[in-house]
Amino acid sequence: MKKDIILAGVGGQGILSIAAIIGTAALNAGLHLKQAEVHGMSQRGGDVQSNLRISDREIASDLIPQGKADMIISVEPMESLRYLPMLSANGWLVTNTKPYINIRNYPSMDSIMTEINSLPNQIALDADEIAKELGSPKSANMVILGAACPFLDISYEDLQNAIRAIFGRKGEEIVAINLKALEAGYEVAMQKLETTQ
Repeated sequence: MKKDIILAGVGGQGILSIAAIIGTAALNAGLHLKQAEVHGMSQRGGDVQSNLRISDREIASDLIPQGKADMIISVEPMESLRYLPMLSANGWLVTNTKPYINIRNYPSMDSIMTEINSLPNQIALDADEIAKELGSPKSANMVILGAACPFLDISYEDLQNAIRAIFGRKGEEIVAINLKALEAGYEVAMQKLETTQ
């Protein structure tokens, strides 16, 4: 088993939480893990990218070679496109469709969605809207993680347990809303997979 994952978004969108949960779940499952330095976190609204490598064998490097990523998990649509050259031919893109417009010349959403929709393996969803409907706008990152679940080769239960471990100190209510967000994203991905098969 090997998964090379690019995490992308902007500062403040919860990339570190996604990485921590996947990492905790992987380690609890007895897998090896390497994560490259997270770039951009010091600037809220600045672009953020991290390499996350998971395997059942030792991992030599923490960097993913160009064109070899199995997956891009992105909480921002334009940022997902920035890293497409890293994605393998059979790789999956899981992305939020809600833009975080932090530059004057942000591309039109029509052009961004045309490119995303042209990919053979993609799950695109408005995670912000789903999180808002759940009563927790800050949990959009967990909605995205839920949508990525079917492609991670880590059990759903291990991811749930990792959420409990990461958010447990914040109280049961926070754990519960993050588990709901995970489930909501997972359901969207499973529905899309069922309709495309």
